[in-house]
Order: sequence, then C-alpha cells, then structure tokens
Amino acid sequence: MFPTPVSAQDAGVVASARPAPVGFPRVARVRAKAEFARVFDGGRRTAEPRLALHWLADDALPRLGLAVSRKVDPNAVGRNRIKRVLRDGFRRLRPQLRGGAYVVVARSGAARADNAALRAAFVQLLQRAGALLPSPAAGTMPPADSLTSPDAAAR
Repeated sequence: MFPTPVSAQDAGVVASARPAPVGFPRVARVRAKAEFARVFDGGRRTAEPRLALHWLADDALPRLGLAVSRKVDPNAVGRNRIKRVLRDGFRRLRPQLRGGAYVVVARSGAARADNAALRAAFVQLLQRAGALLPSPAAGTMPPADSLTSPDAAAR
C-alpha cells in the first residue's frame, strides 16, 4: 500500500560527518535591558583600546551581550562585522567560560582593527577577567623518567 522508505545509503546520498553545530541560542545571550543594566551596575570591568568587557559572575551558563554604537562605526556593515567576530569568538570559547553574563562594549578602535585583532583582544579581556577555565593538562601519565615512577626508584 505505502511505499517503503528509502534510506540515504540506498538513495545514493552521501551522509556527511559534520561536527555538531555550535550555535548561539537565546539562553546564551544577554537580551533584556534590565540584564544589561545589572551587568553594568553590579559587575566588574576591564578594557583595552578596542573593547571593554563588563561581566557579572553567577552560576548560570555563560551569556554574551554586545554594544556597538554608531560612534564606533557609522556604517552598519562595520558594526555587524564587529558583532559577528565577537559572537564567533564567544561561541568557540563558551565551553571554557565560567558562568555569568559578559557584555562587550566596542570602542572606536574596534572599527579599524581586523578580525584577528578583535578576536585576540576579546580573548585577552576574558583572560584578564579570569573568565576562562584552566585547560586540562596535556596528559594524565607522568613522564617515563619521572622520579616518582617505580622504575626510577629501582635504578
């Protein structure tokens, strides 16, 4: 009666092995005016010539808010580029970030900076804020020539 479903393999479609998408869901954004105000009023701040970072630590997932005014770049294309680079950096770093709300305010130097410089400035501010969790050690085994190994003690 009904045709049997055809699998992707039978249809000749090559299944792609793409990694899971790293999106920017609503729960990862600072959206409400009240939340921006709470971060600006009660949070801490660090800055550099291109960006300023305001953050308020809490137990929630890391959330990002962006403020890029027309004073930074009168062209919407330039403002959107700055926001796109910062959102991408946040998406990539989100698993390594401590919980809290992070609001990045672009300064006039951001319009003249290239994408790599913006990313580097963003990472530098997060490090200065202590927002990045320490990365795990490269390995779990001590070096073979370590003095704590049983073989070294027998020598």
